[in-house]
Amino acid sequence: MATRTIELATGDGPMPTYEAMPEEGARGGVVVVQEAFGVTTHIEDVCRRFAEAGWTAVAPALFHRQGSPVFSYEDIGAVMPVMQTLDRAGLSTDLEAAVAHLEASGFPLRRIAIVGFCMGGTVALFAATQLPLGAAATFYGGGIAEGRFGLPSLVERAPALKAPWLGCYGDRDQGIPVADVEALREAAATASVSTEVVRYAEAQHGFHCDDRPAVFDRAGAADAWGRTLAWFDKHVAKR
Repeated sequence: MATRTIELATGDGPMPTYEAMPEEGARGGVVVVQEAFGVTTHIEDVCRRFAEAGWTAVAPALFHRQGSPVFSYEDIGAVMPVMQTLDRAGLSTDLEAAVAHLEASGFPLRRIAIVGFCMGGTVALFAATQLPLGAAATFYGGGIAEGRFGLPSLVERAPALKAPWLGCYGDRDQGIPVADVEALREAAATASVSTEVVRYAEAQHGFHCDDRPAVFDRAGAADAWGRTLAWFDKHVAKR
């Protein structure tokens, strides 16, 4: 495996991007969309896990306009003002830059997937309604009933999905009600692509992040990760 931090050109300046690549030919490319806390060590580790599974993974720093900060998980008060500066135009620009980098690395759109965690889960679904990617996965992305970042709600966007989409949510997530998750399941089912929503009865928000012992759910994280790899294998790698 090889890892590096590169800078991708955007209309708003260079965007630092963490990249992990397998030793031999990749199954495809994956855009890993950060948590609200930035491109954390966990997000970098997710990229490495994808590389170990045979994928080239990139994690663009969506906060590059604000200096690419990475926040402590306990410092939510500092996170919110930065996260609230995100908007549709900037997100579109950054996603296009990340996808273009993977395309330049030899992966056509149908062999590129996207996955996002927390804030990034919302962005991943949005991206899958904008671009005909090979597949997408969302881990506990909010904004289901009410839009964020100047975007429509996920329930409104889901019928327009252009990429097969997998959603993973925890029933104990205090910010994402189960009723909203079920509404998203119904909305996504009307899309013209394959969709699936999985709920974990004991999982909280952030359940995949093993850097956060208070919320990490080992069983849920392992299942969701396995499902994501299988989803990408089915819809991306085998094309």
